Amino acid sequence: MEDIYITEKYFDKIDFTSEALQKGEYEQCTFTNCDFSNTDLSEFKFLSCEFKLCNLSLAKLNHTSFSEVTFSECKMLGLDFDACNHFGFTVSFYNCLLNNSSFYQLNLKKTVFKECKLVQVDFTQSDLSQSQFLNSDLGEAVFDNTIIEKSDLRSAFNYSIDPERNRIKKAKFSQAGIQGLLHKYDIIVE
Repeated sequence: MEDIYITEKYFDKIDFTSEALQKGEYEQCTFTNCDFSNTDLSEFKFLSCEFKLCNLSLAKLNHTSFSEVTFSECKMLGLDFDACNHFGFTVSFYNCLLNNSSFYQLNLKKTVFKECKLVQVDFTQSDLSQSQFLNSDLGEAVFDNTIIEKSDLRSAFNYSIDPERNRIKKAKFSQAGIQGLLHKYDIIVE
């Protein structure tokens, strides 16, 4: 079966766990209150799309393309974004639950994470240059050989970033967040 091309379509309150979304390319589409949990979105292409109040938890993302895609108030637990097509990968997240997801080795330059839960998210070897973590929870998130240069973490919290294992030049941190940079030294900052 040939892949389809859909543009400027609104999908509202559709349960794609029982009625599969047809494989293809979706451009400037909006998905609202849709359930994609445990579905296979492999090799789909989403261009300039918006996902609002959707559940994408544990969806398969092998070679999935996300270009200029915005996620707002979505539940996205356990997603392997590193399995996505890396070419043109540009996403933004607003008030999303991304716990236990992986962004391993992804180029995430200038990505916005606003009011997100990023607990136990893997950012190993990712490029987060100039990204923004606004009021986001980074509890137990993994930063290892990660580029965080010029990123804004002033309102982020619960992070632990080793400055010796990550590139953090000109990144912005709040005074209250300094402890997240010194965590490995087991010192008390008052």
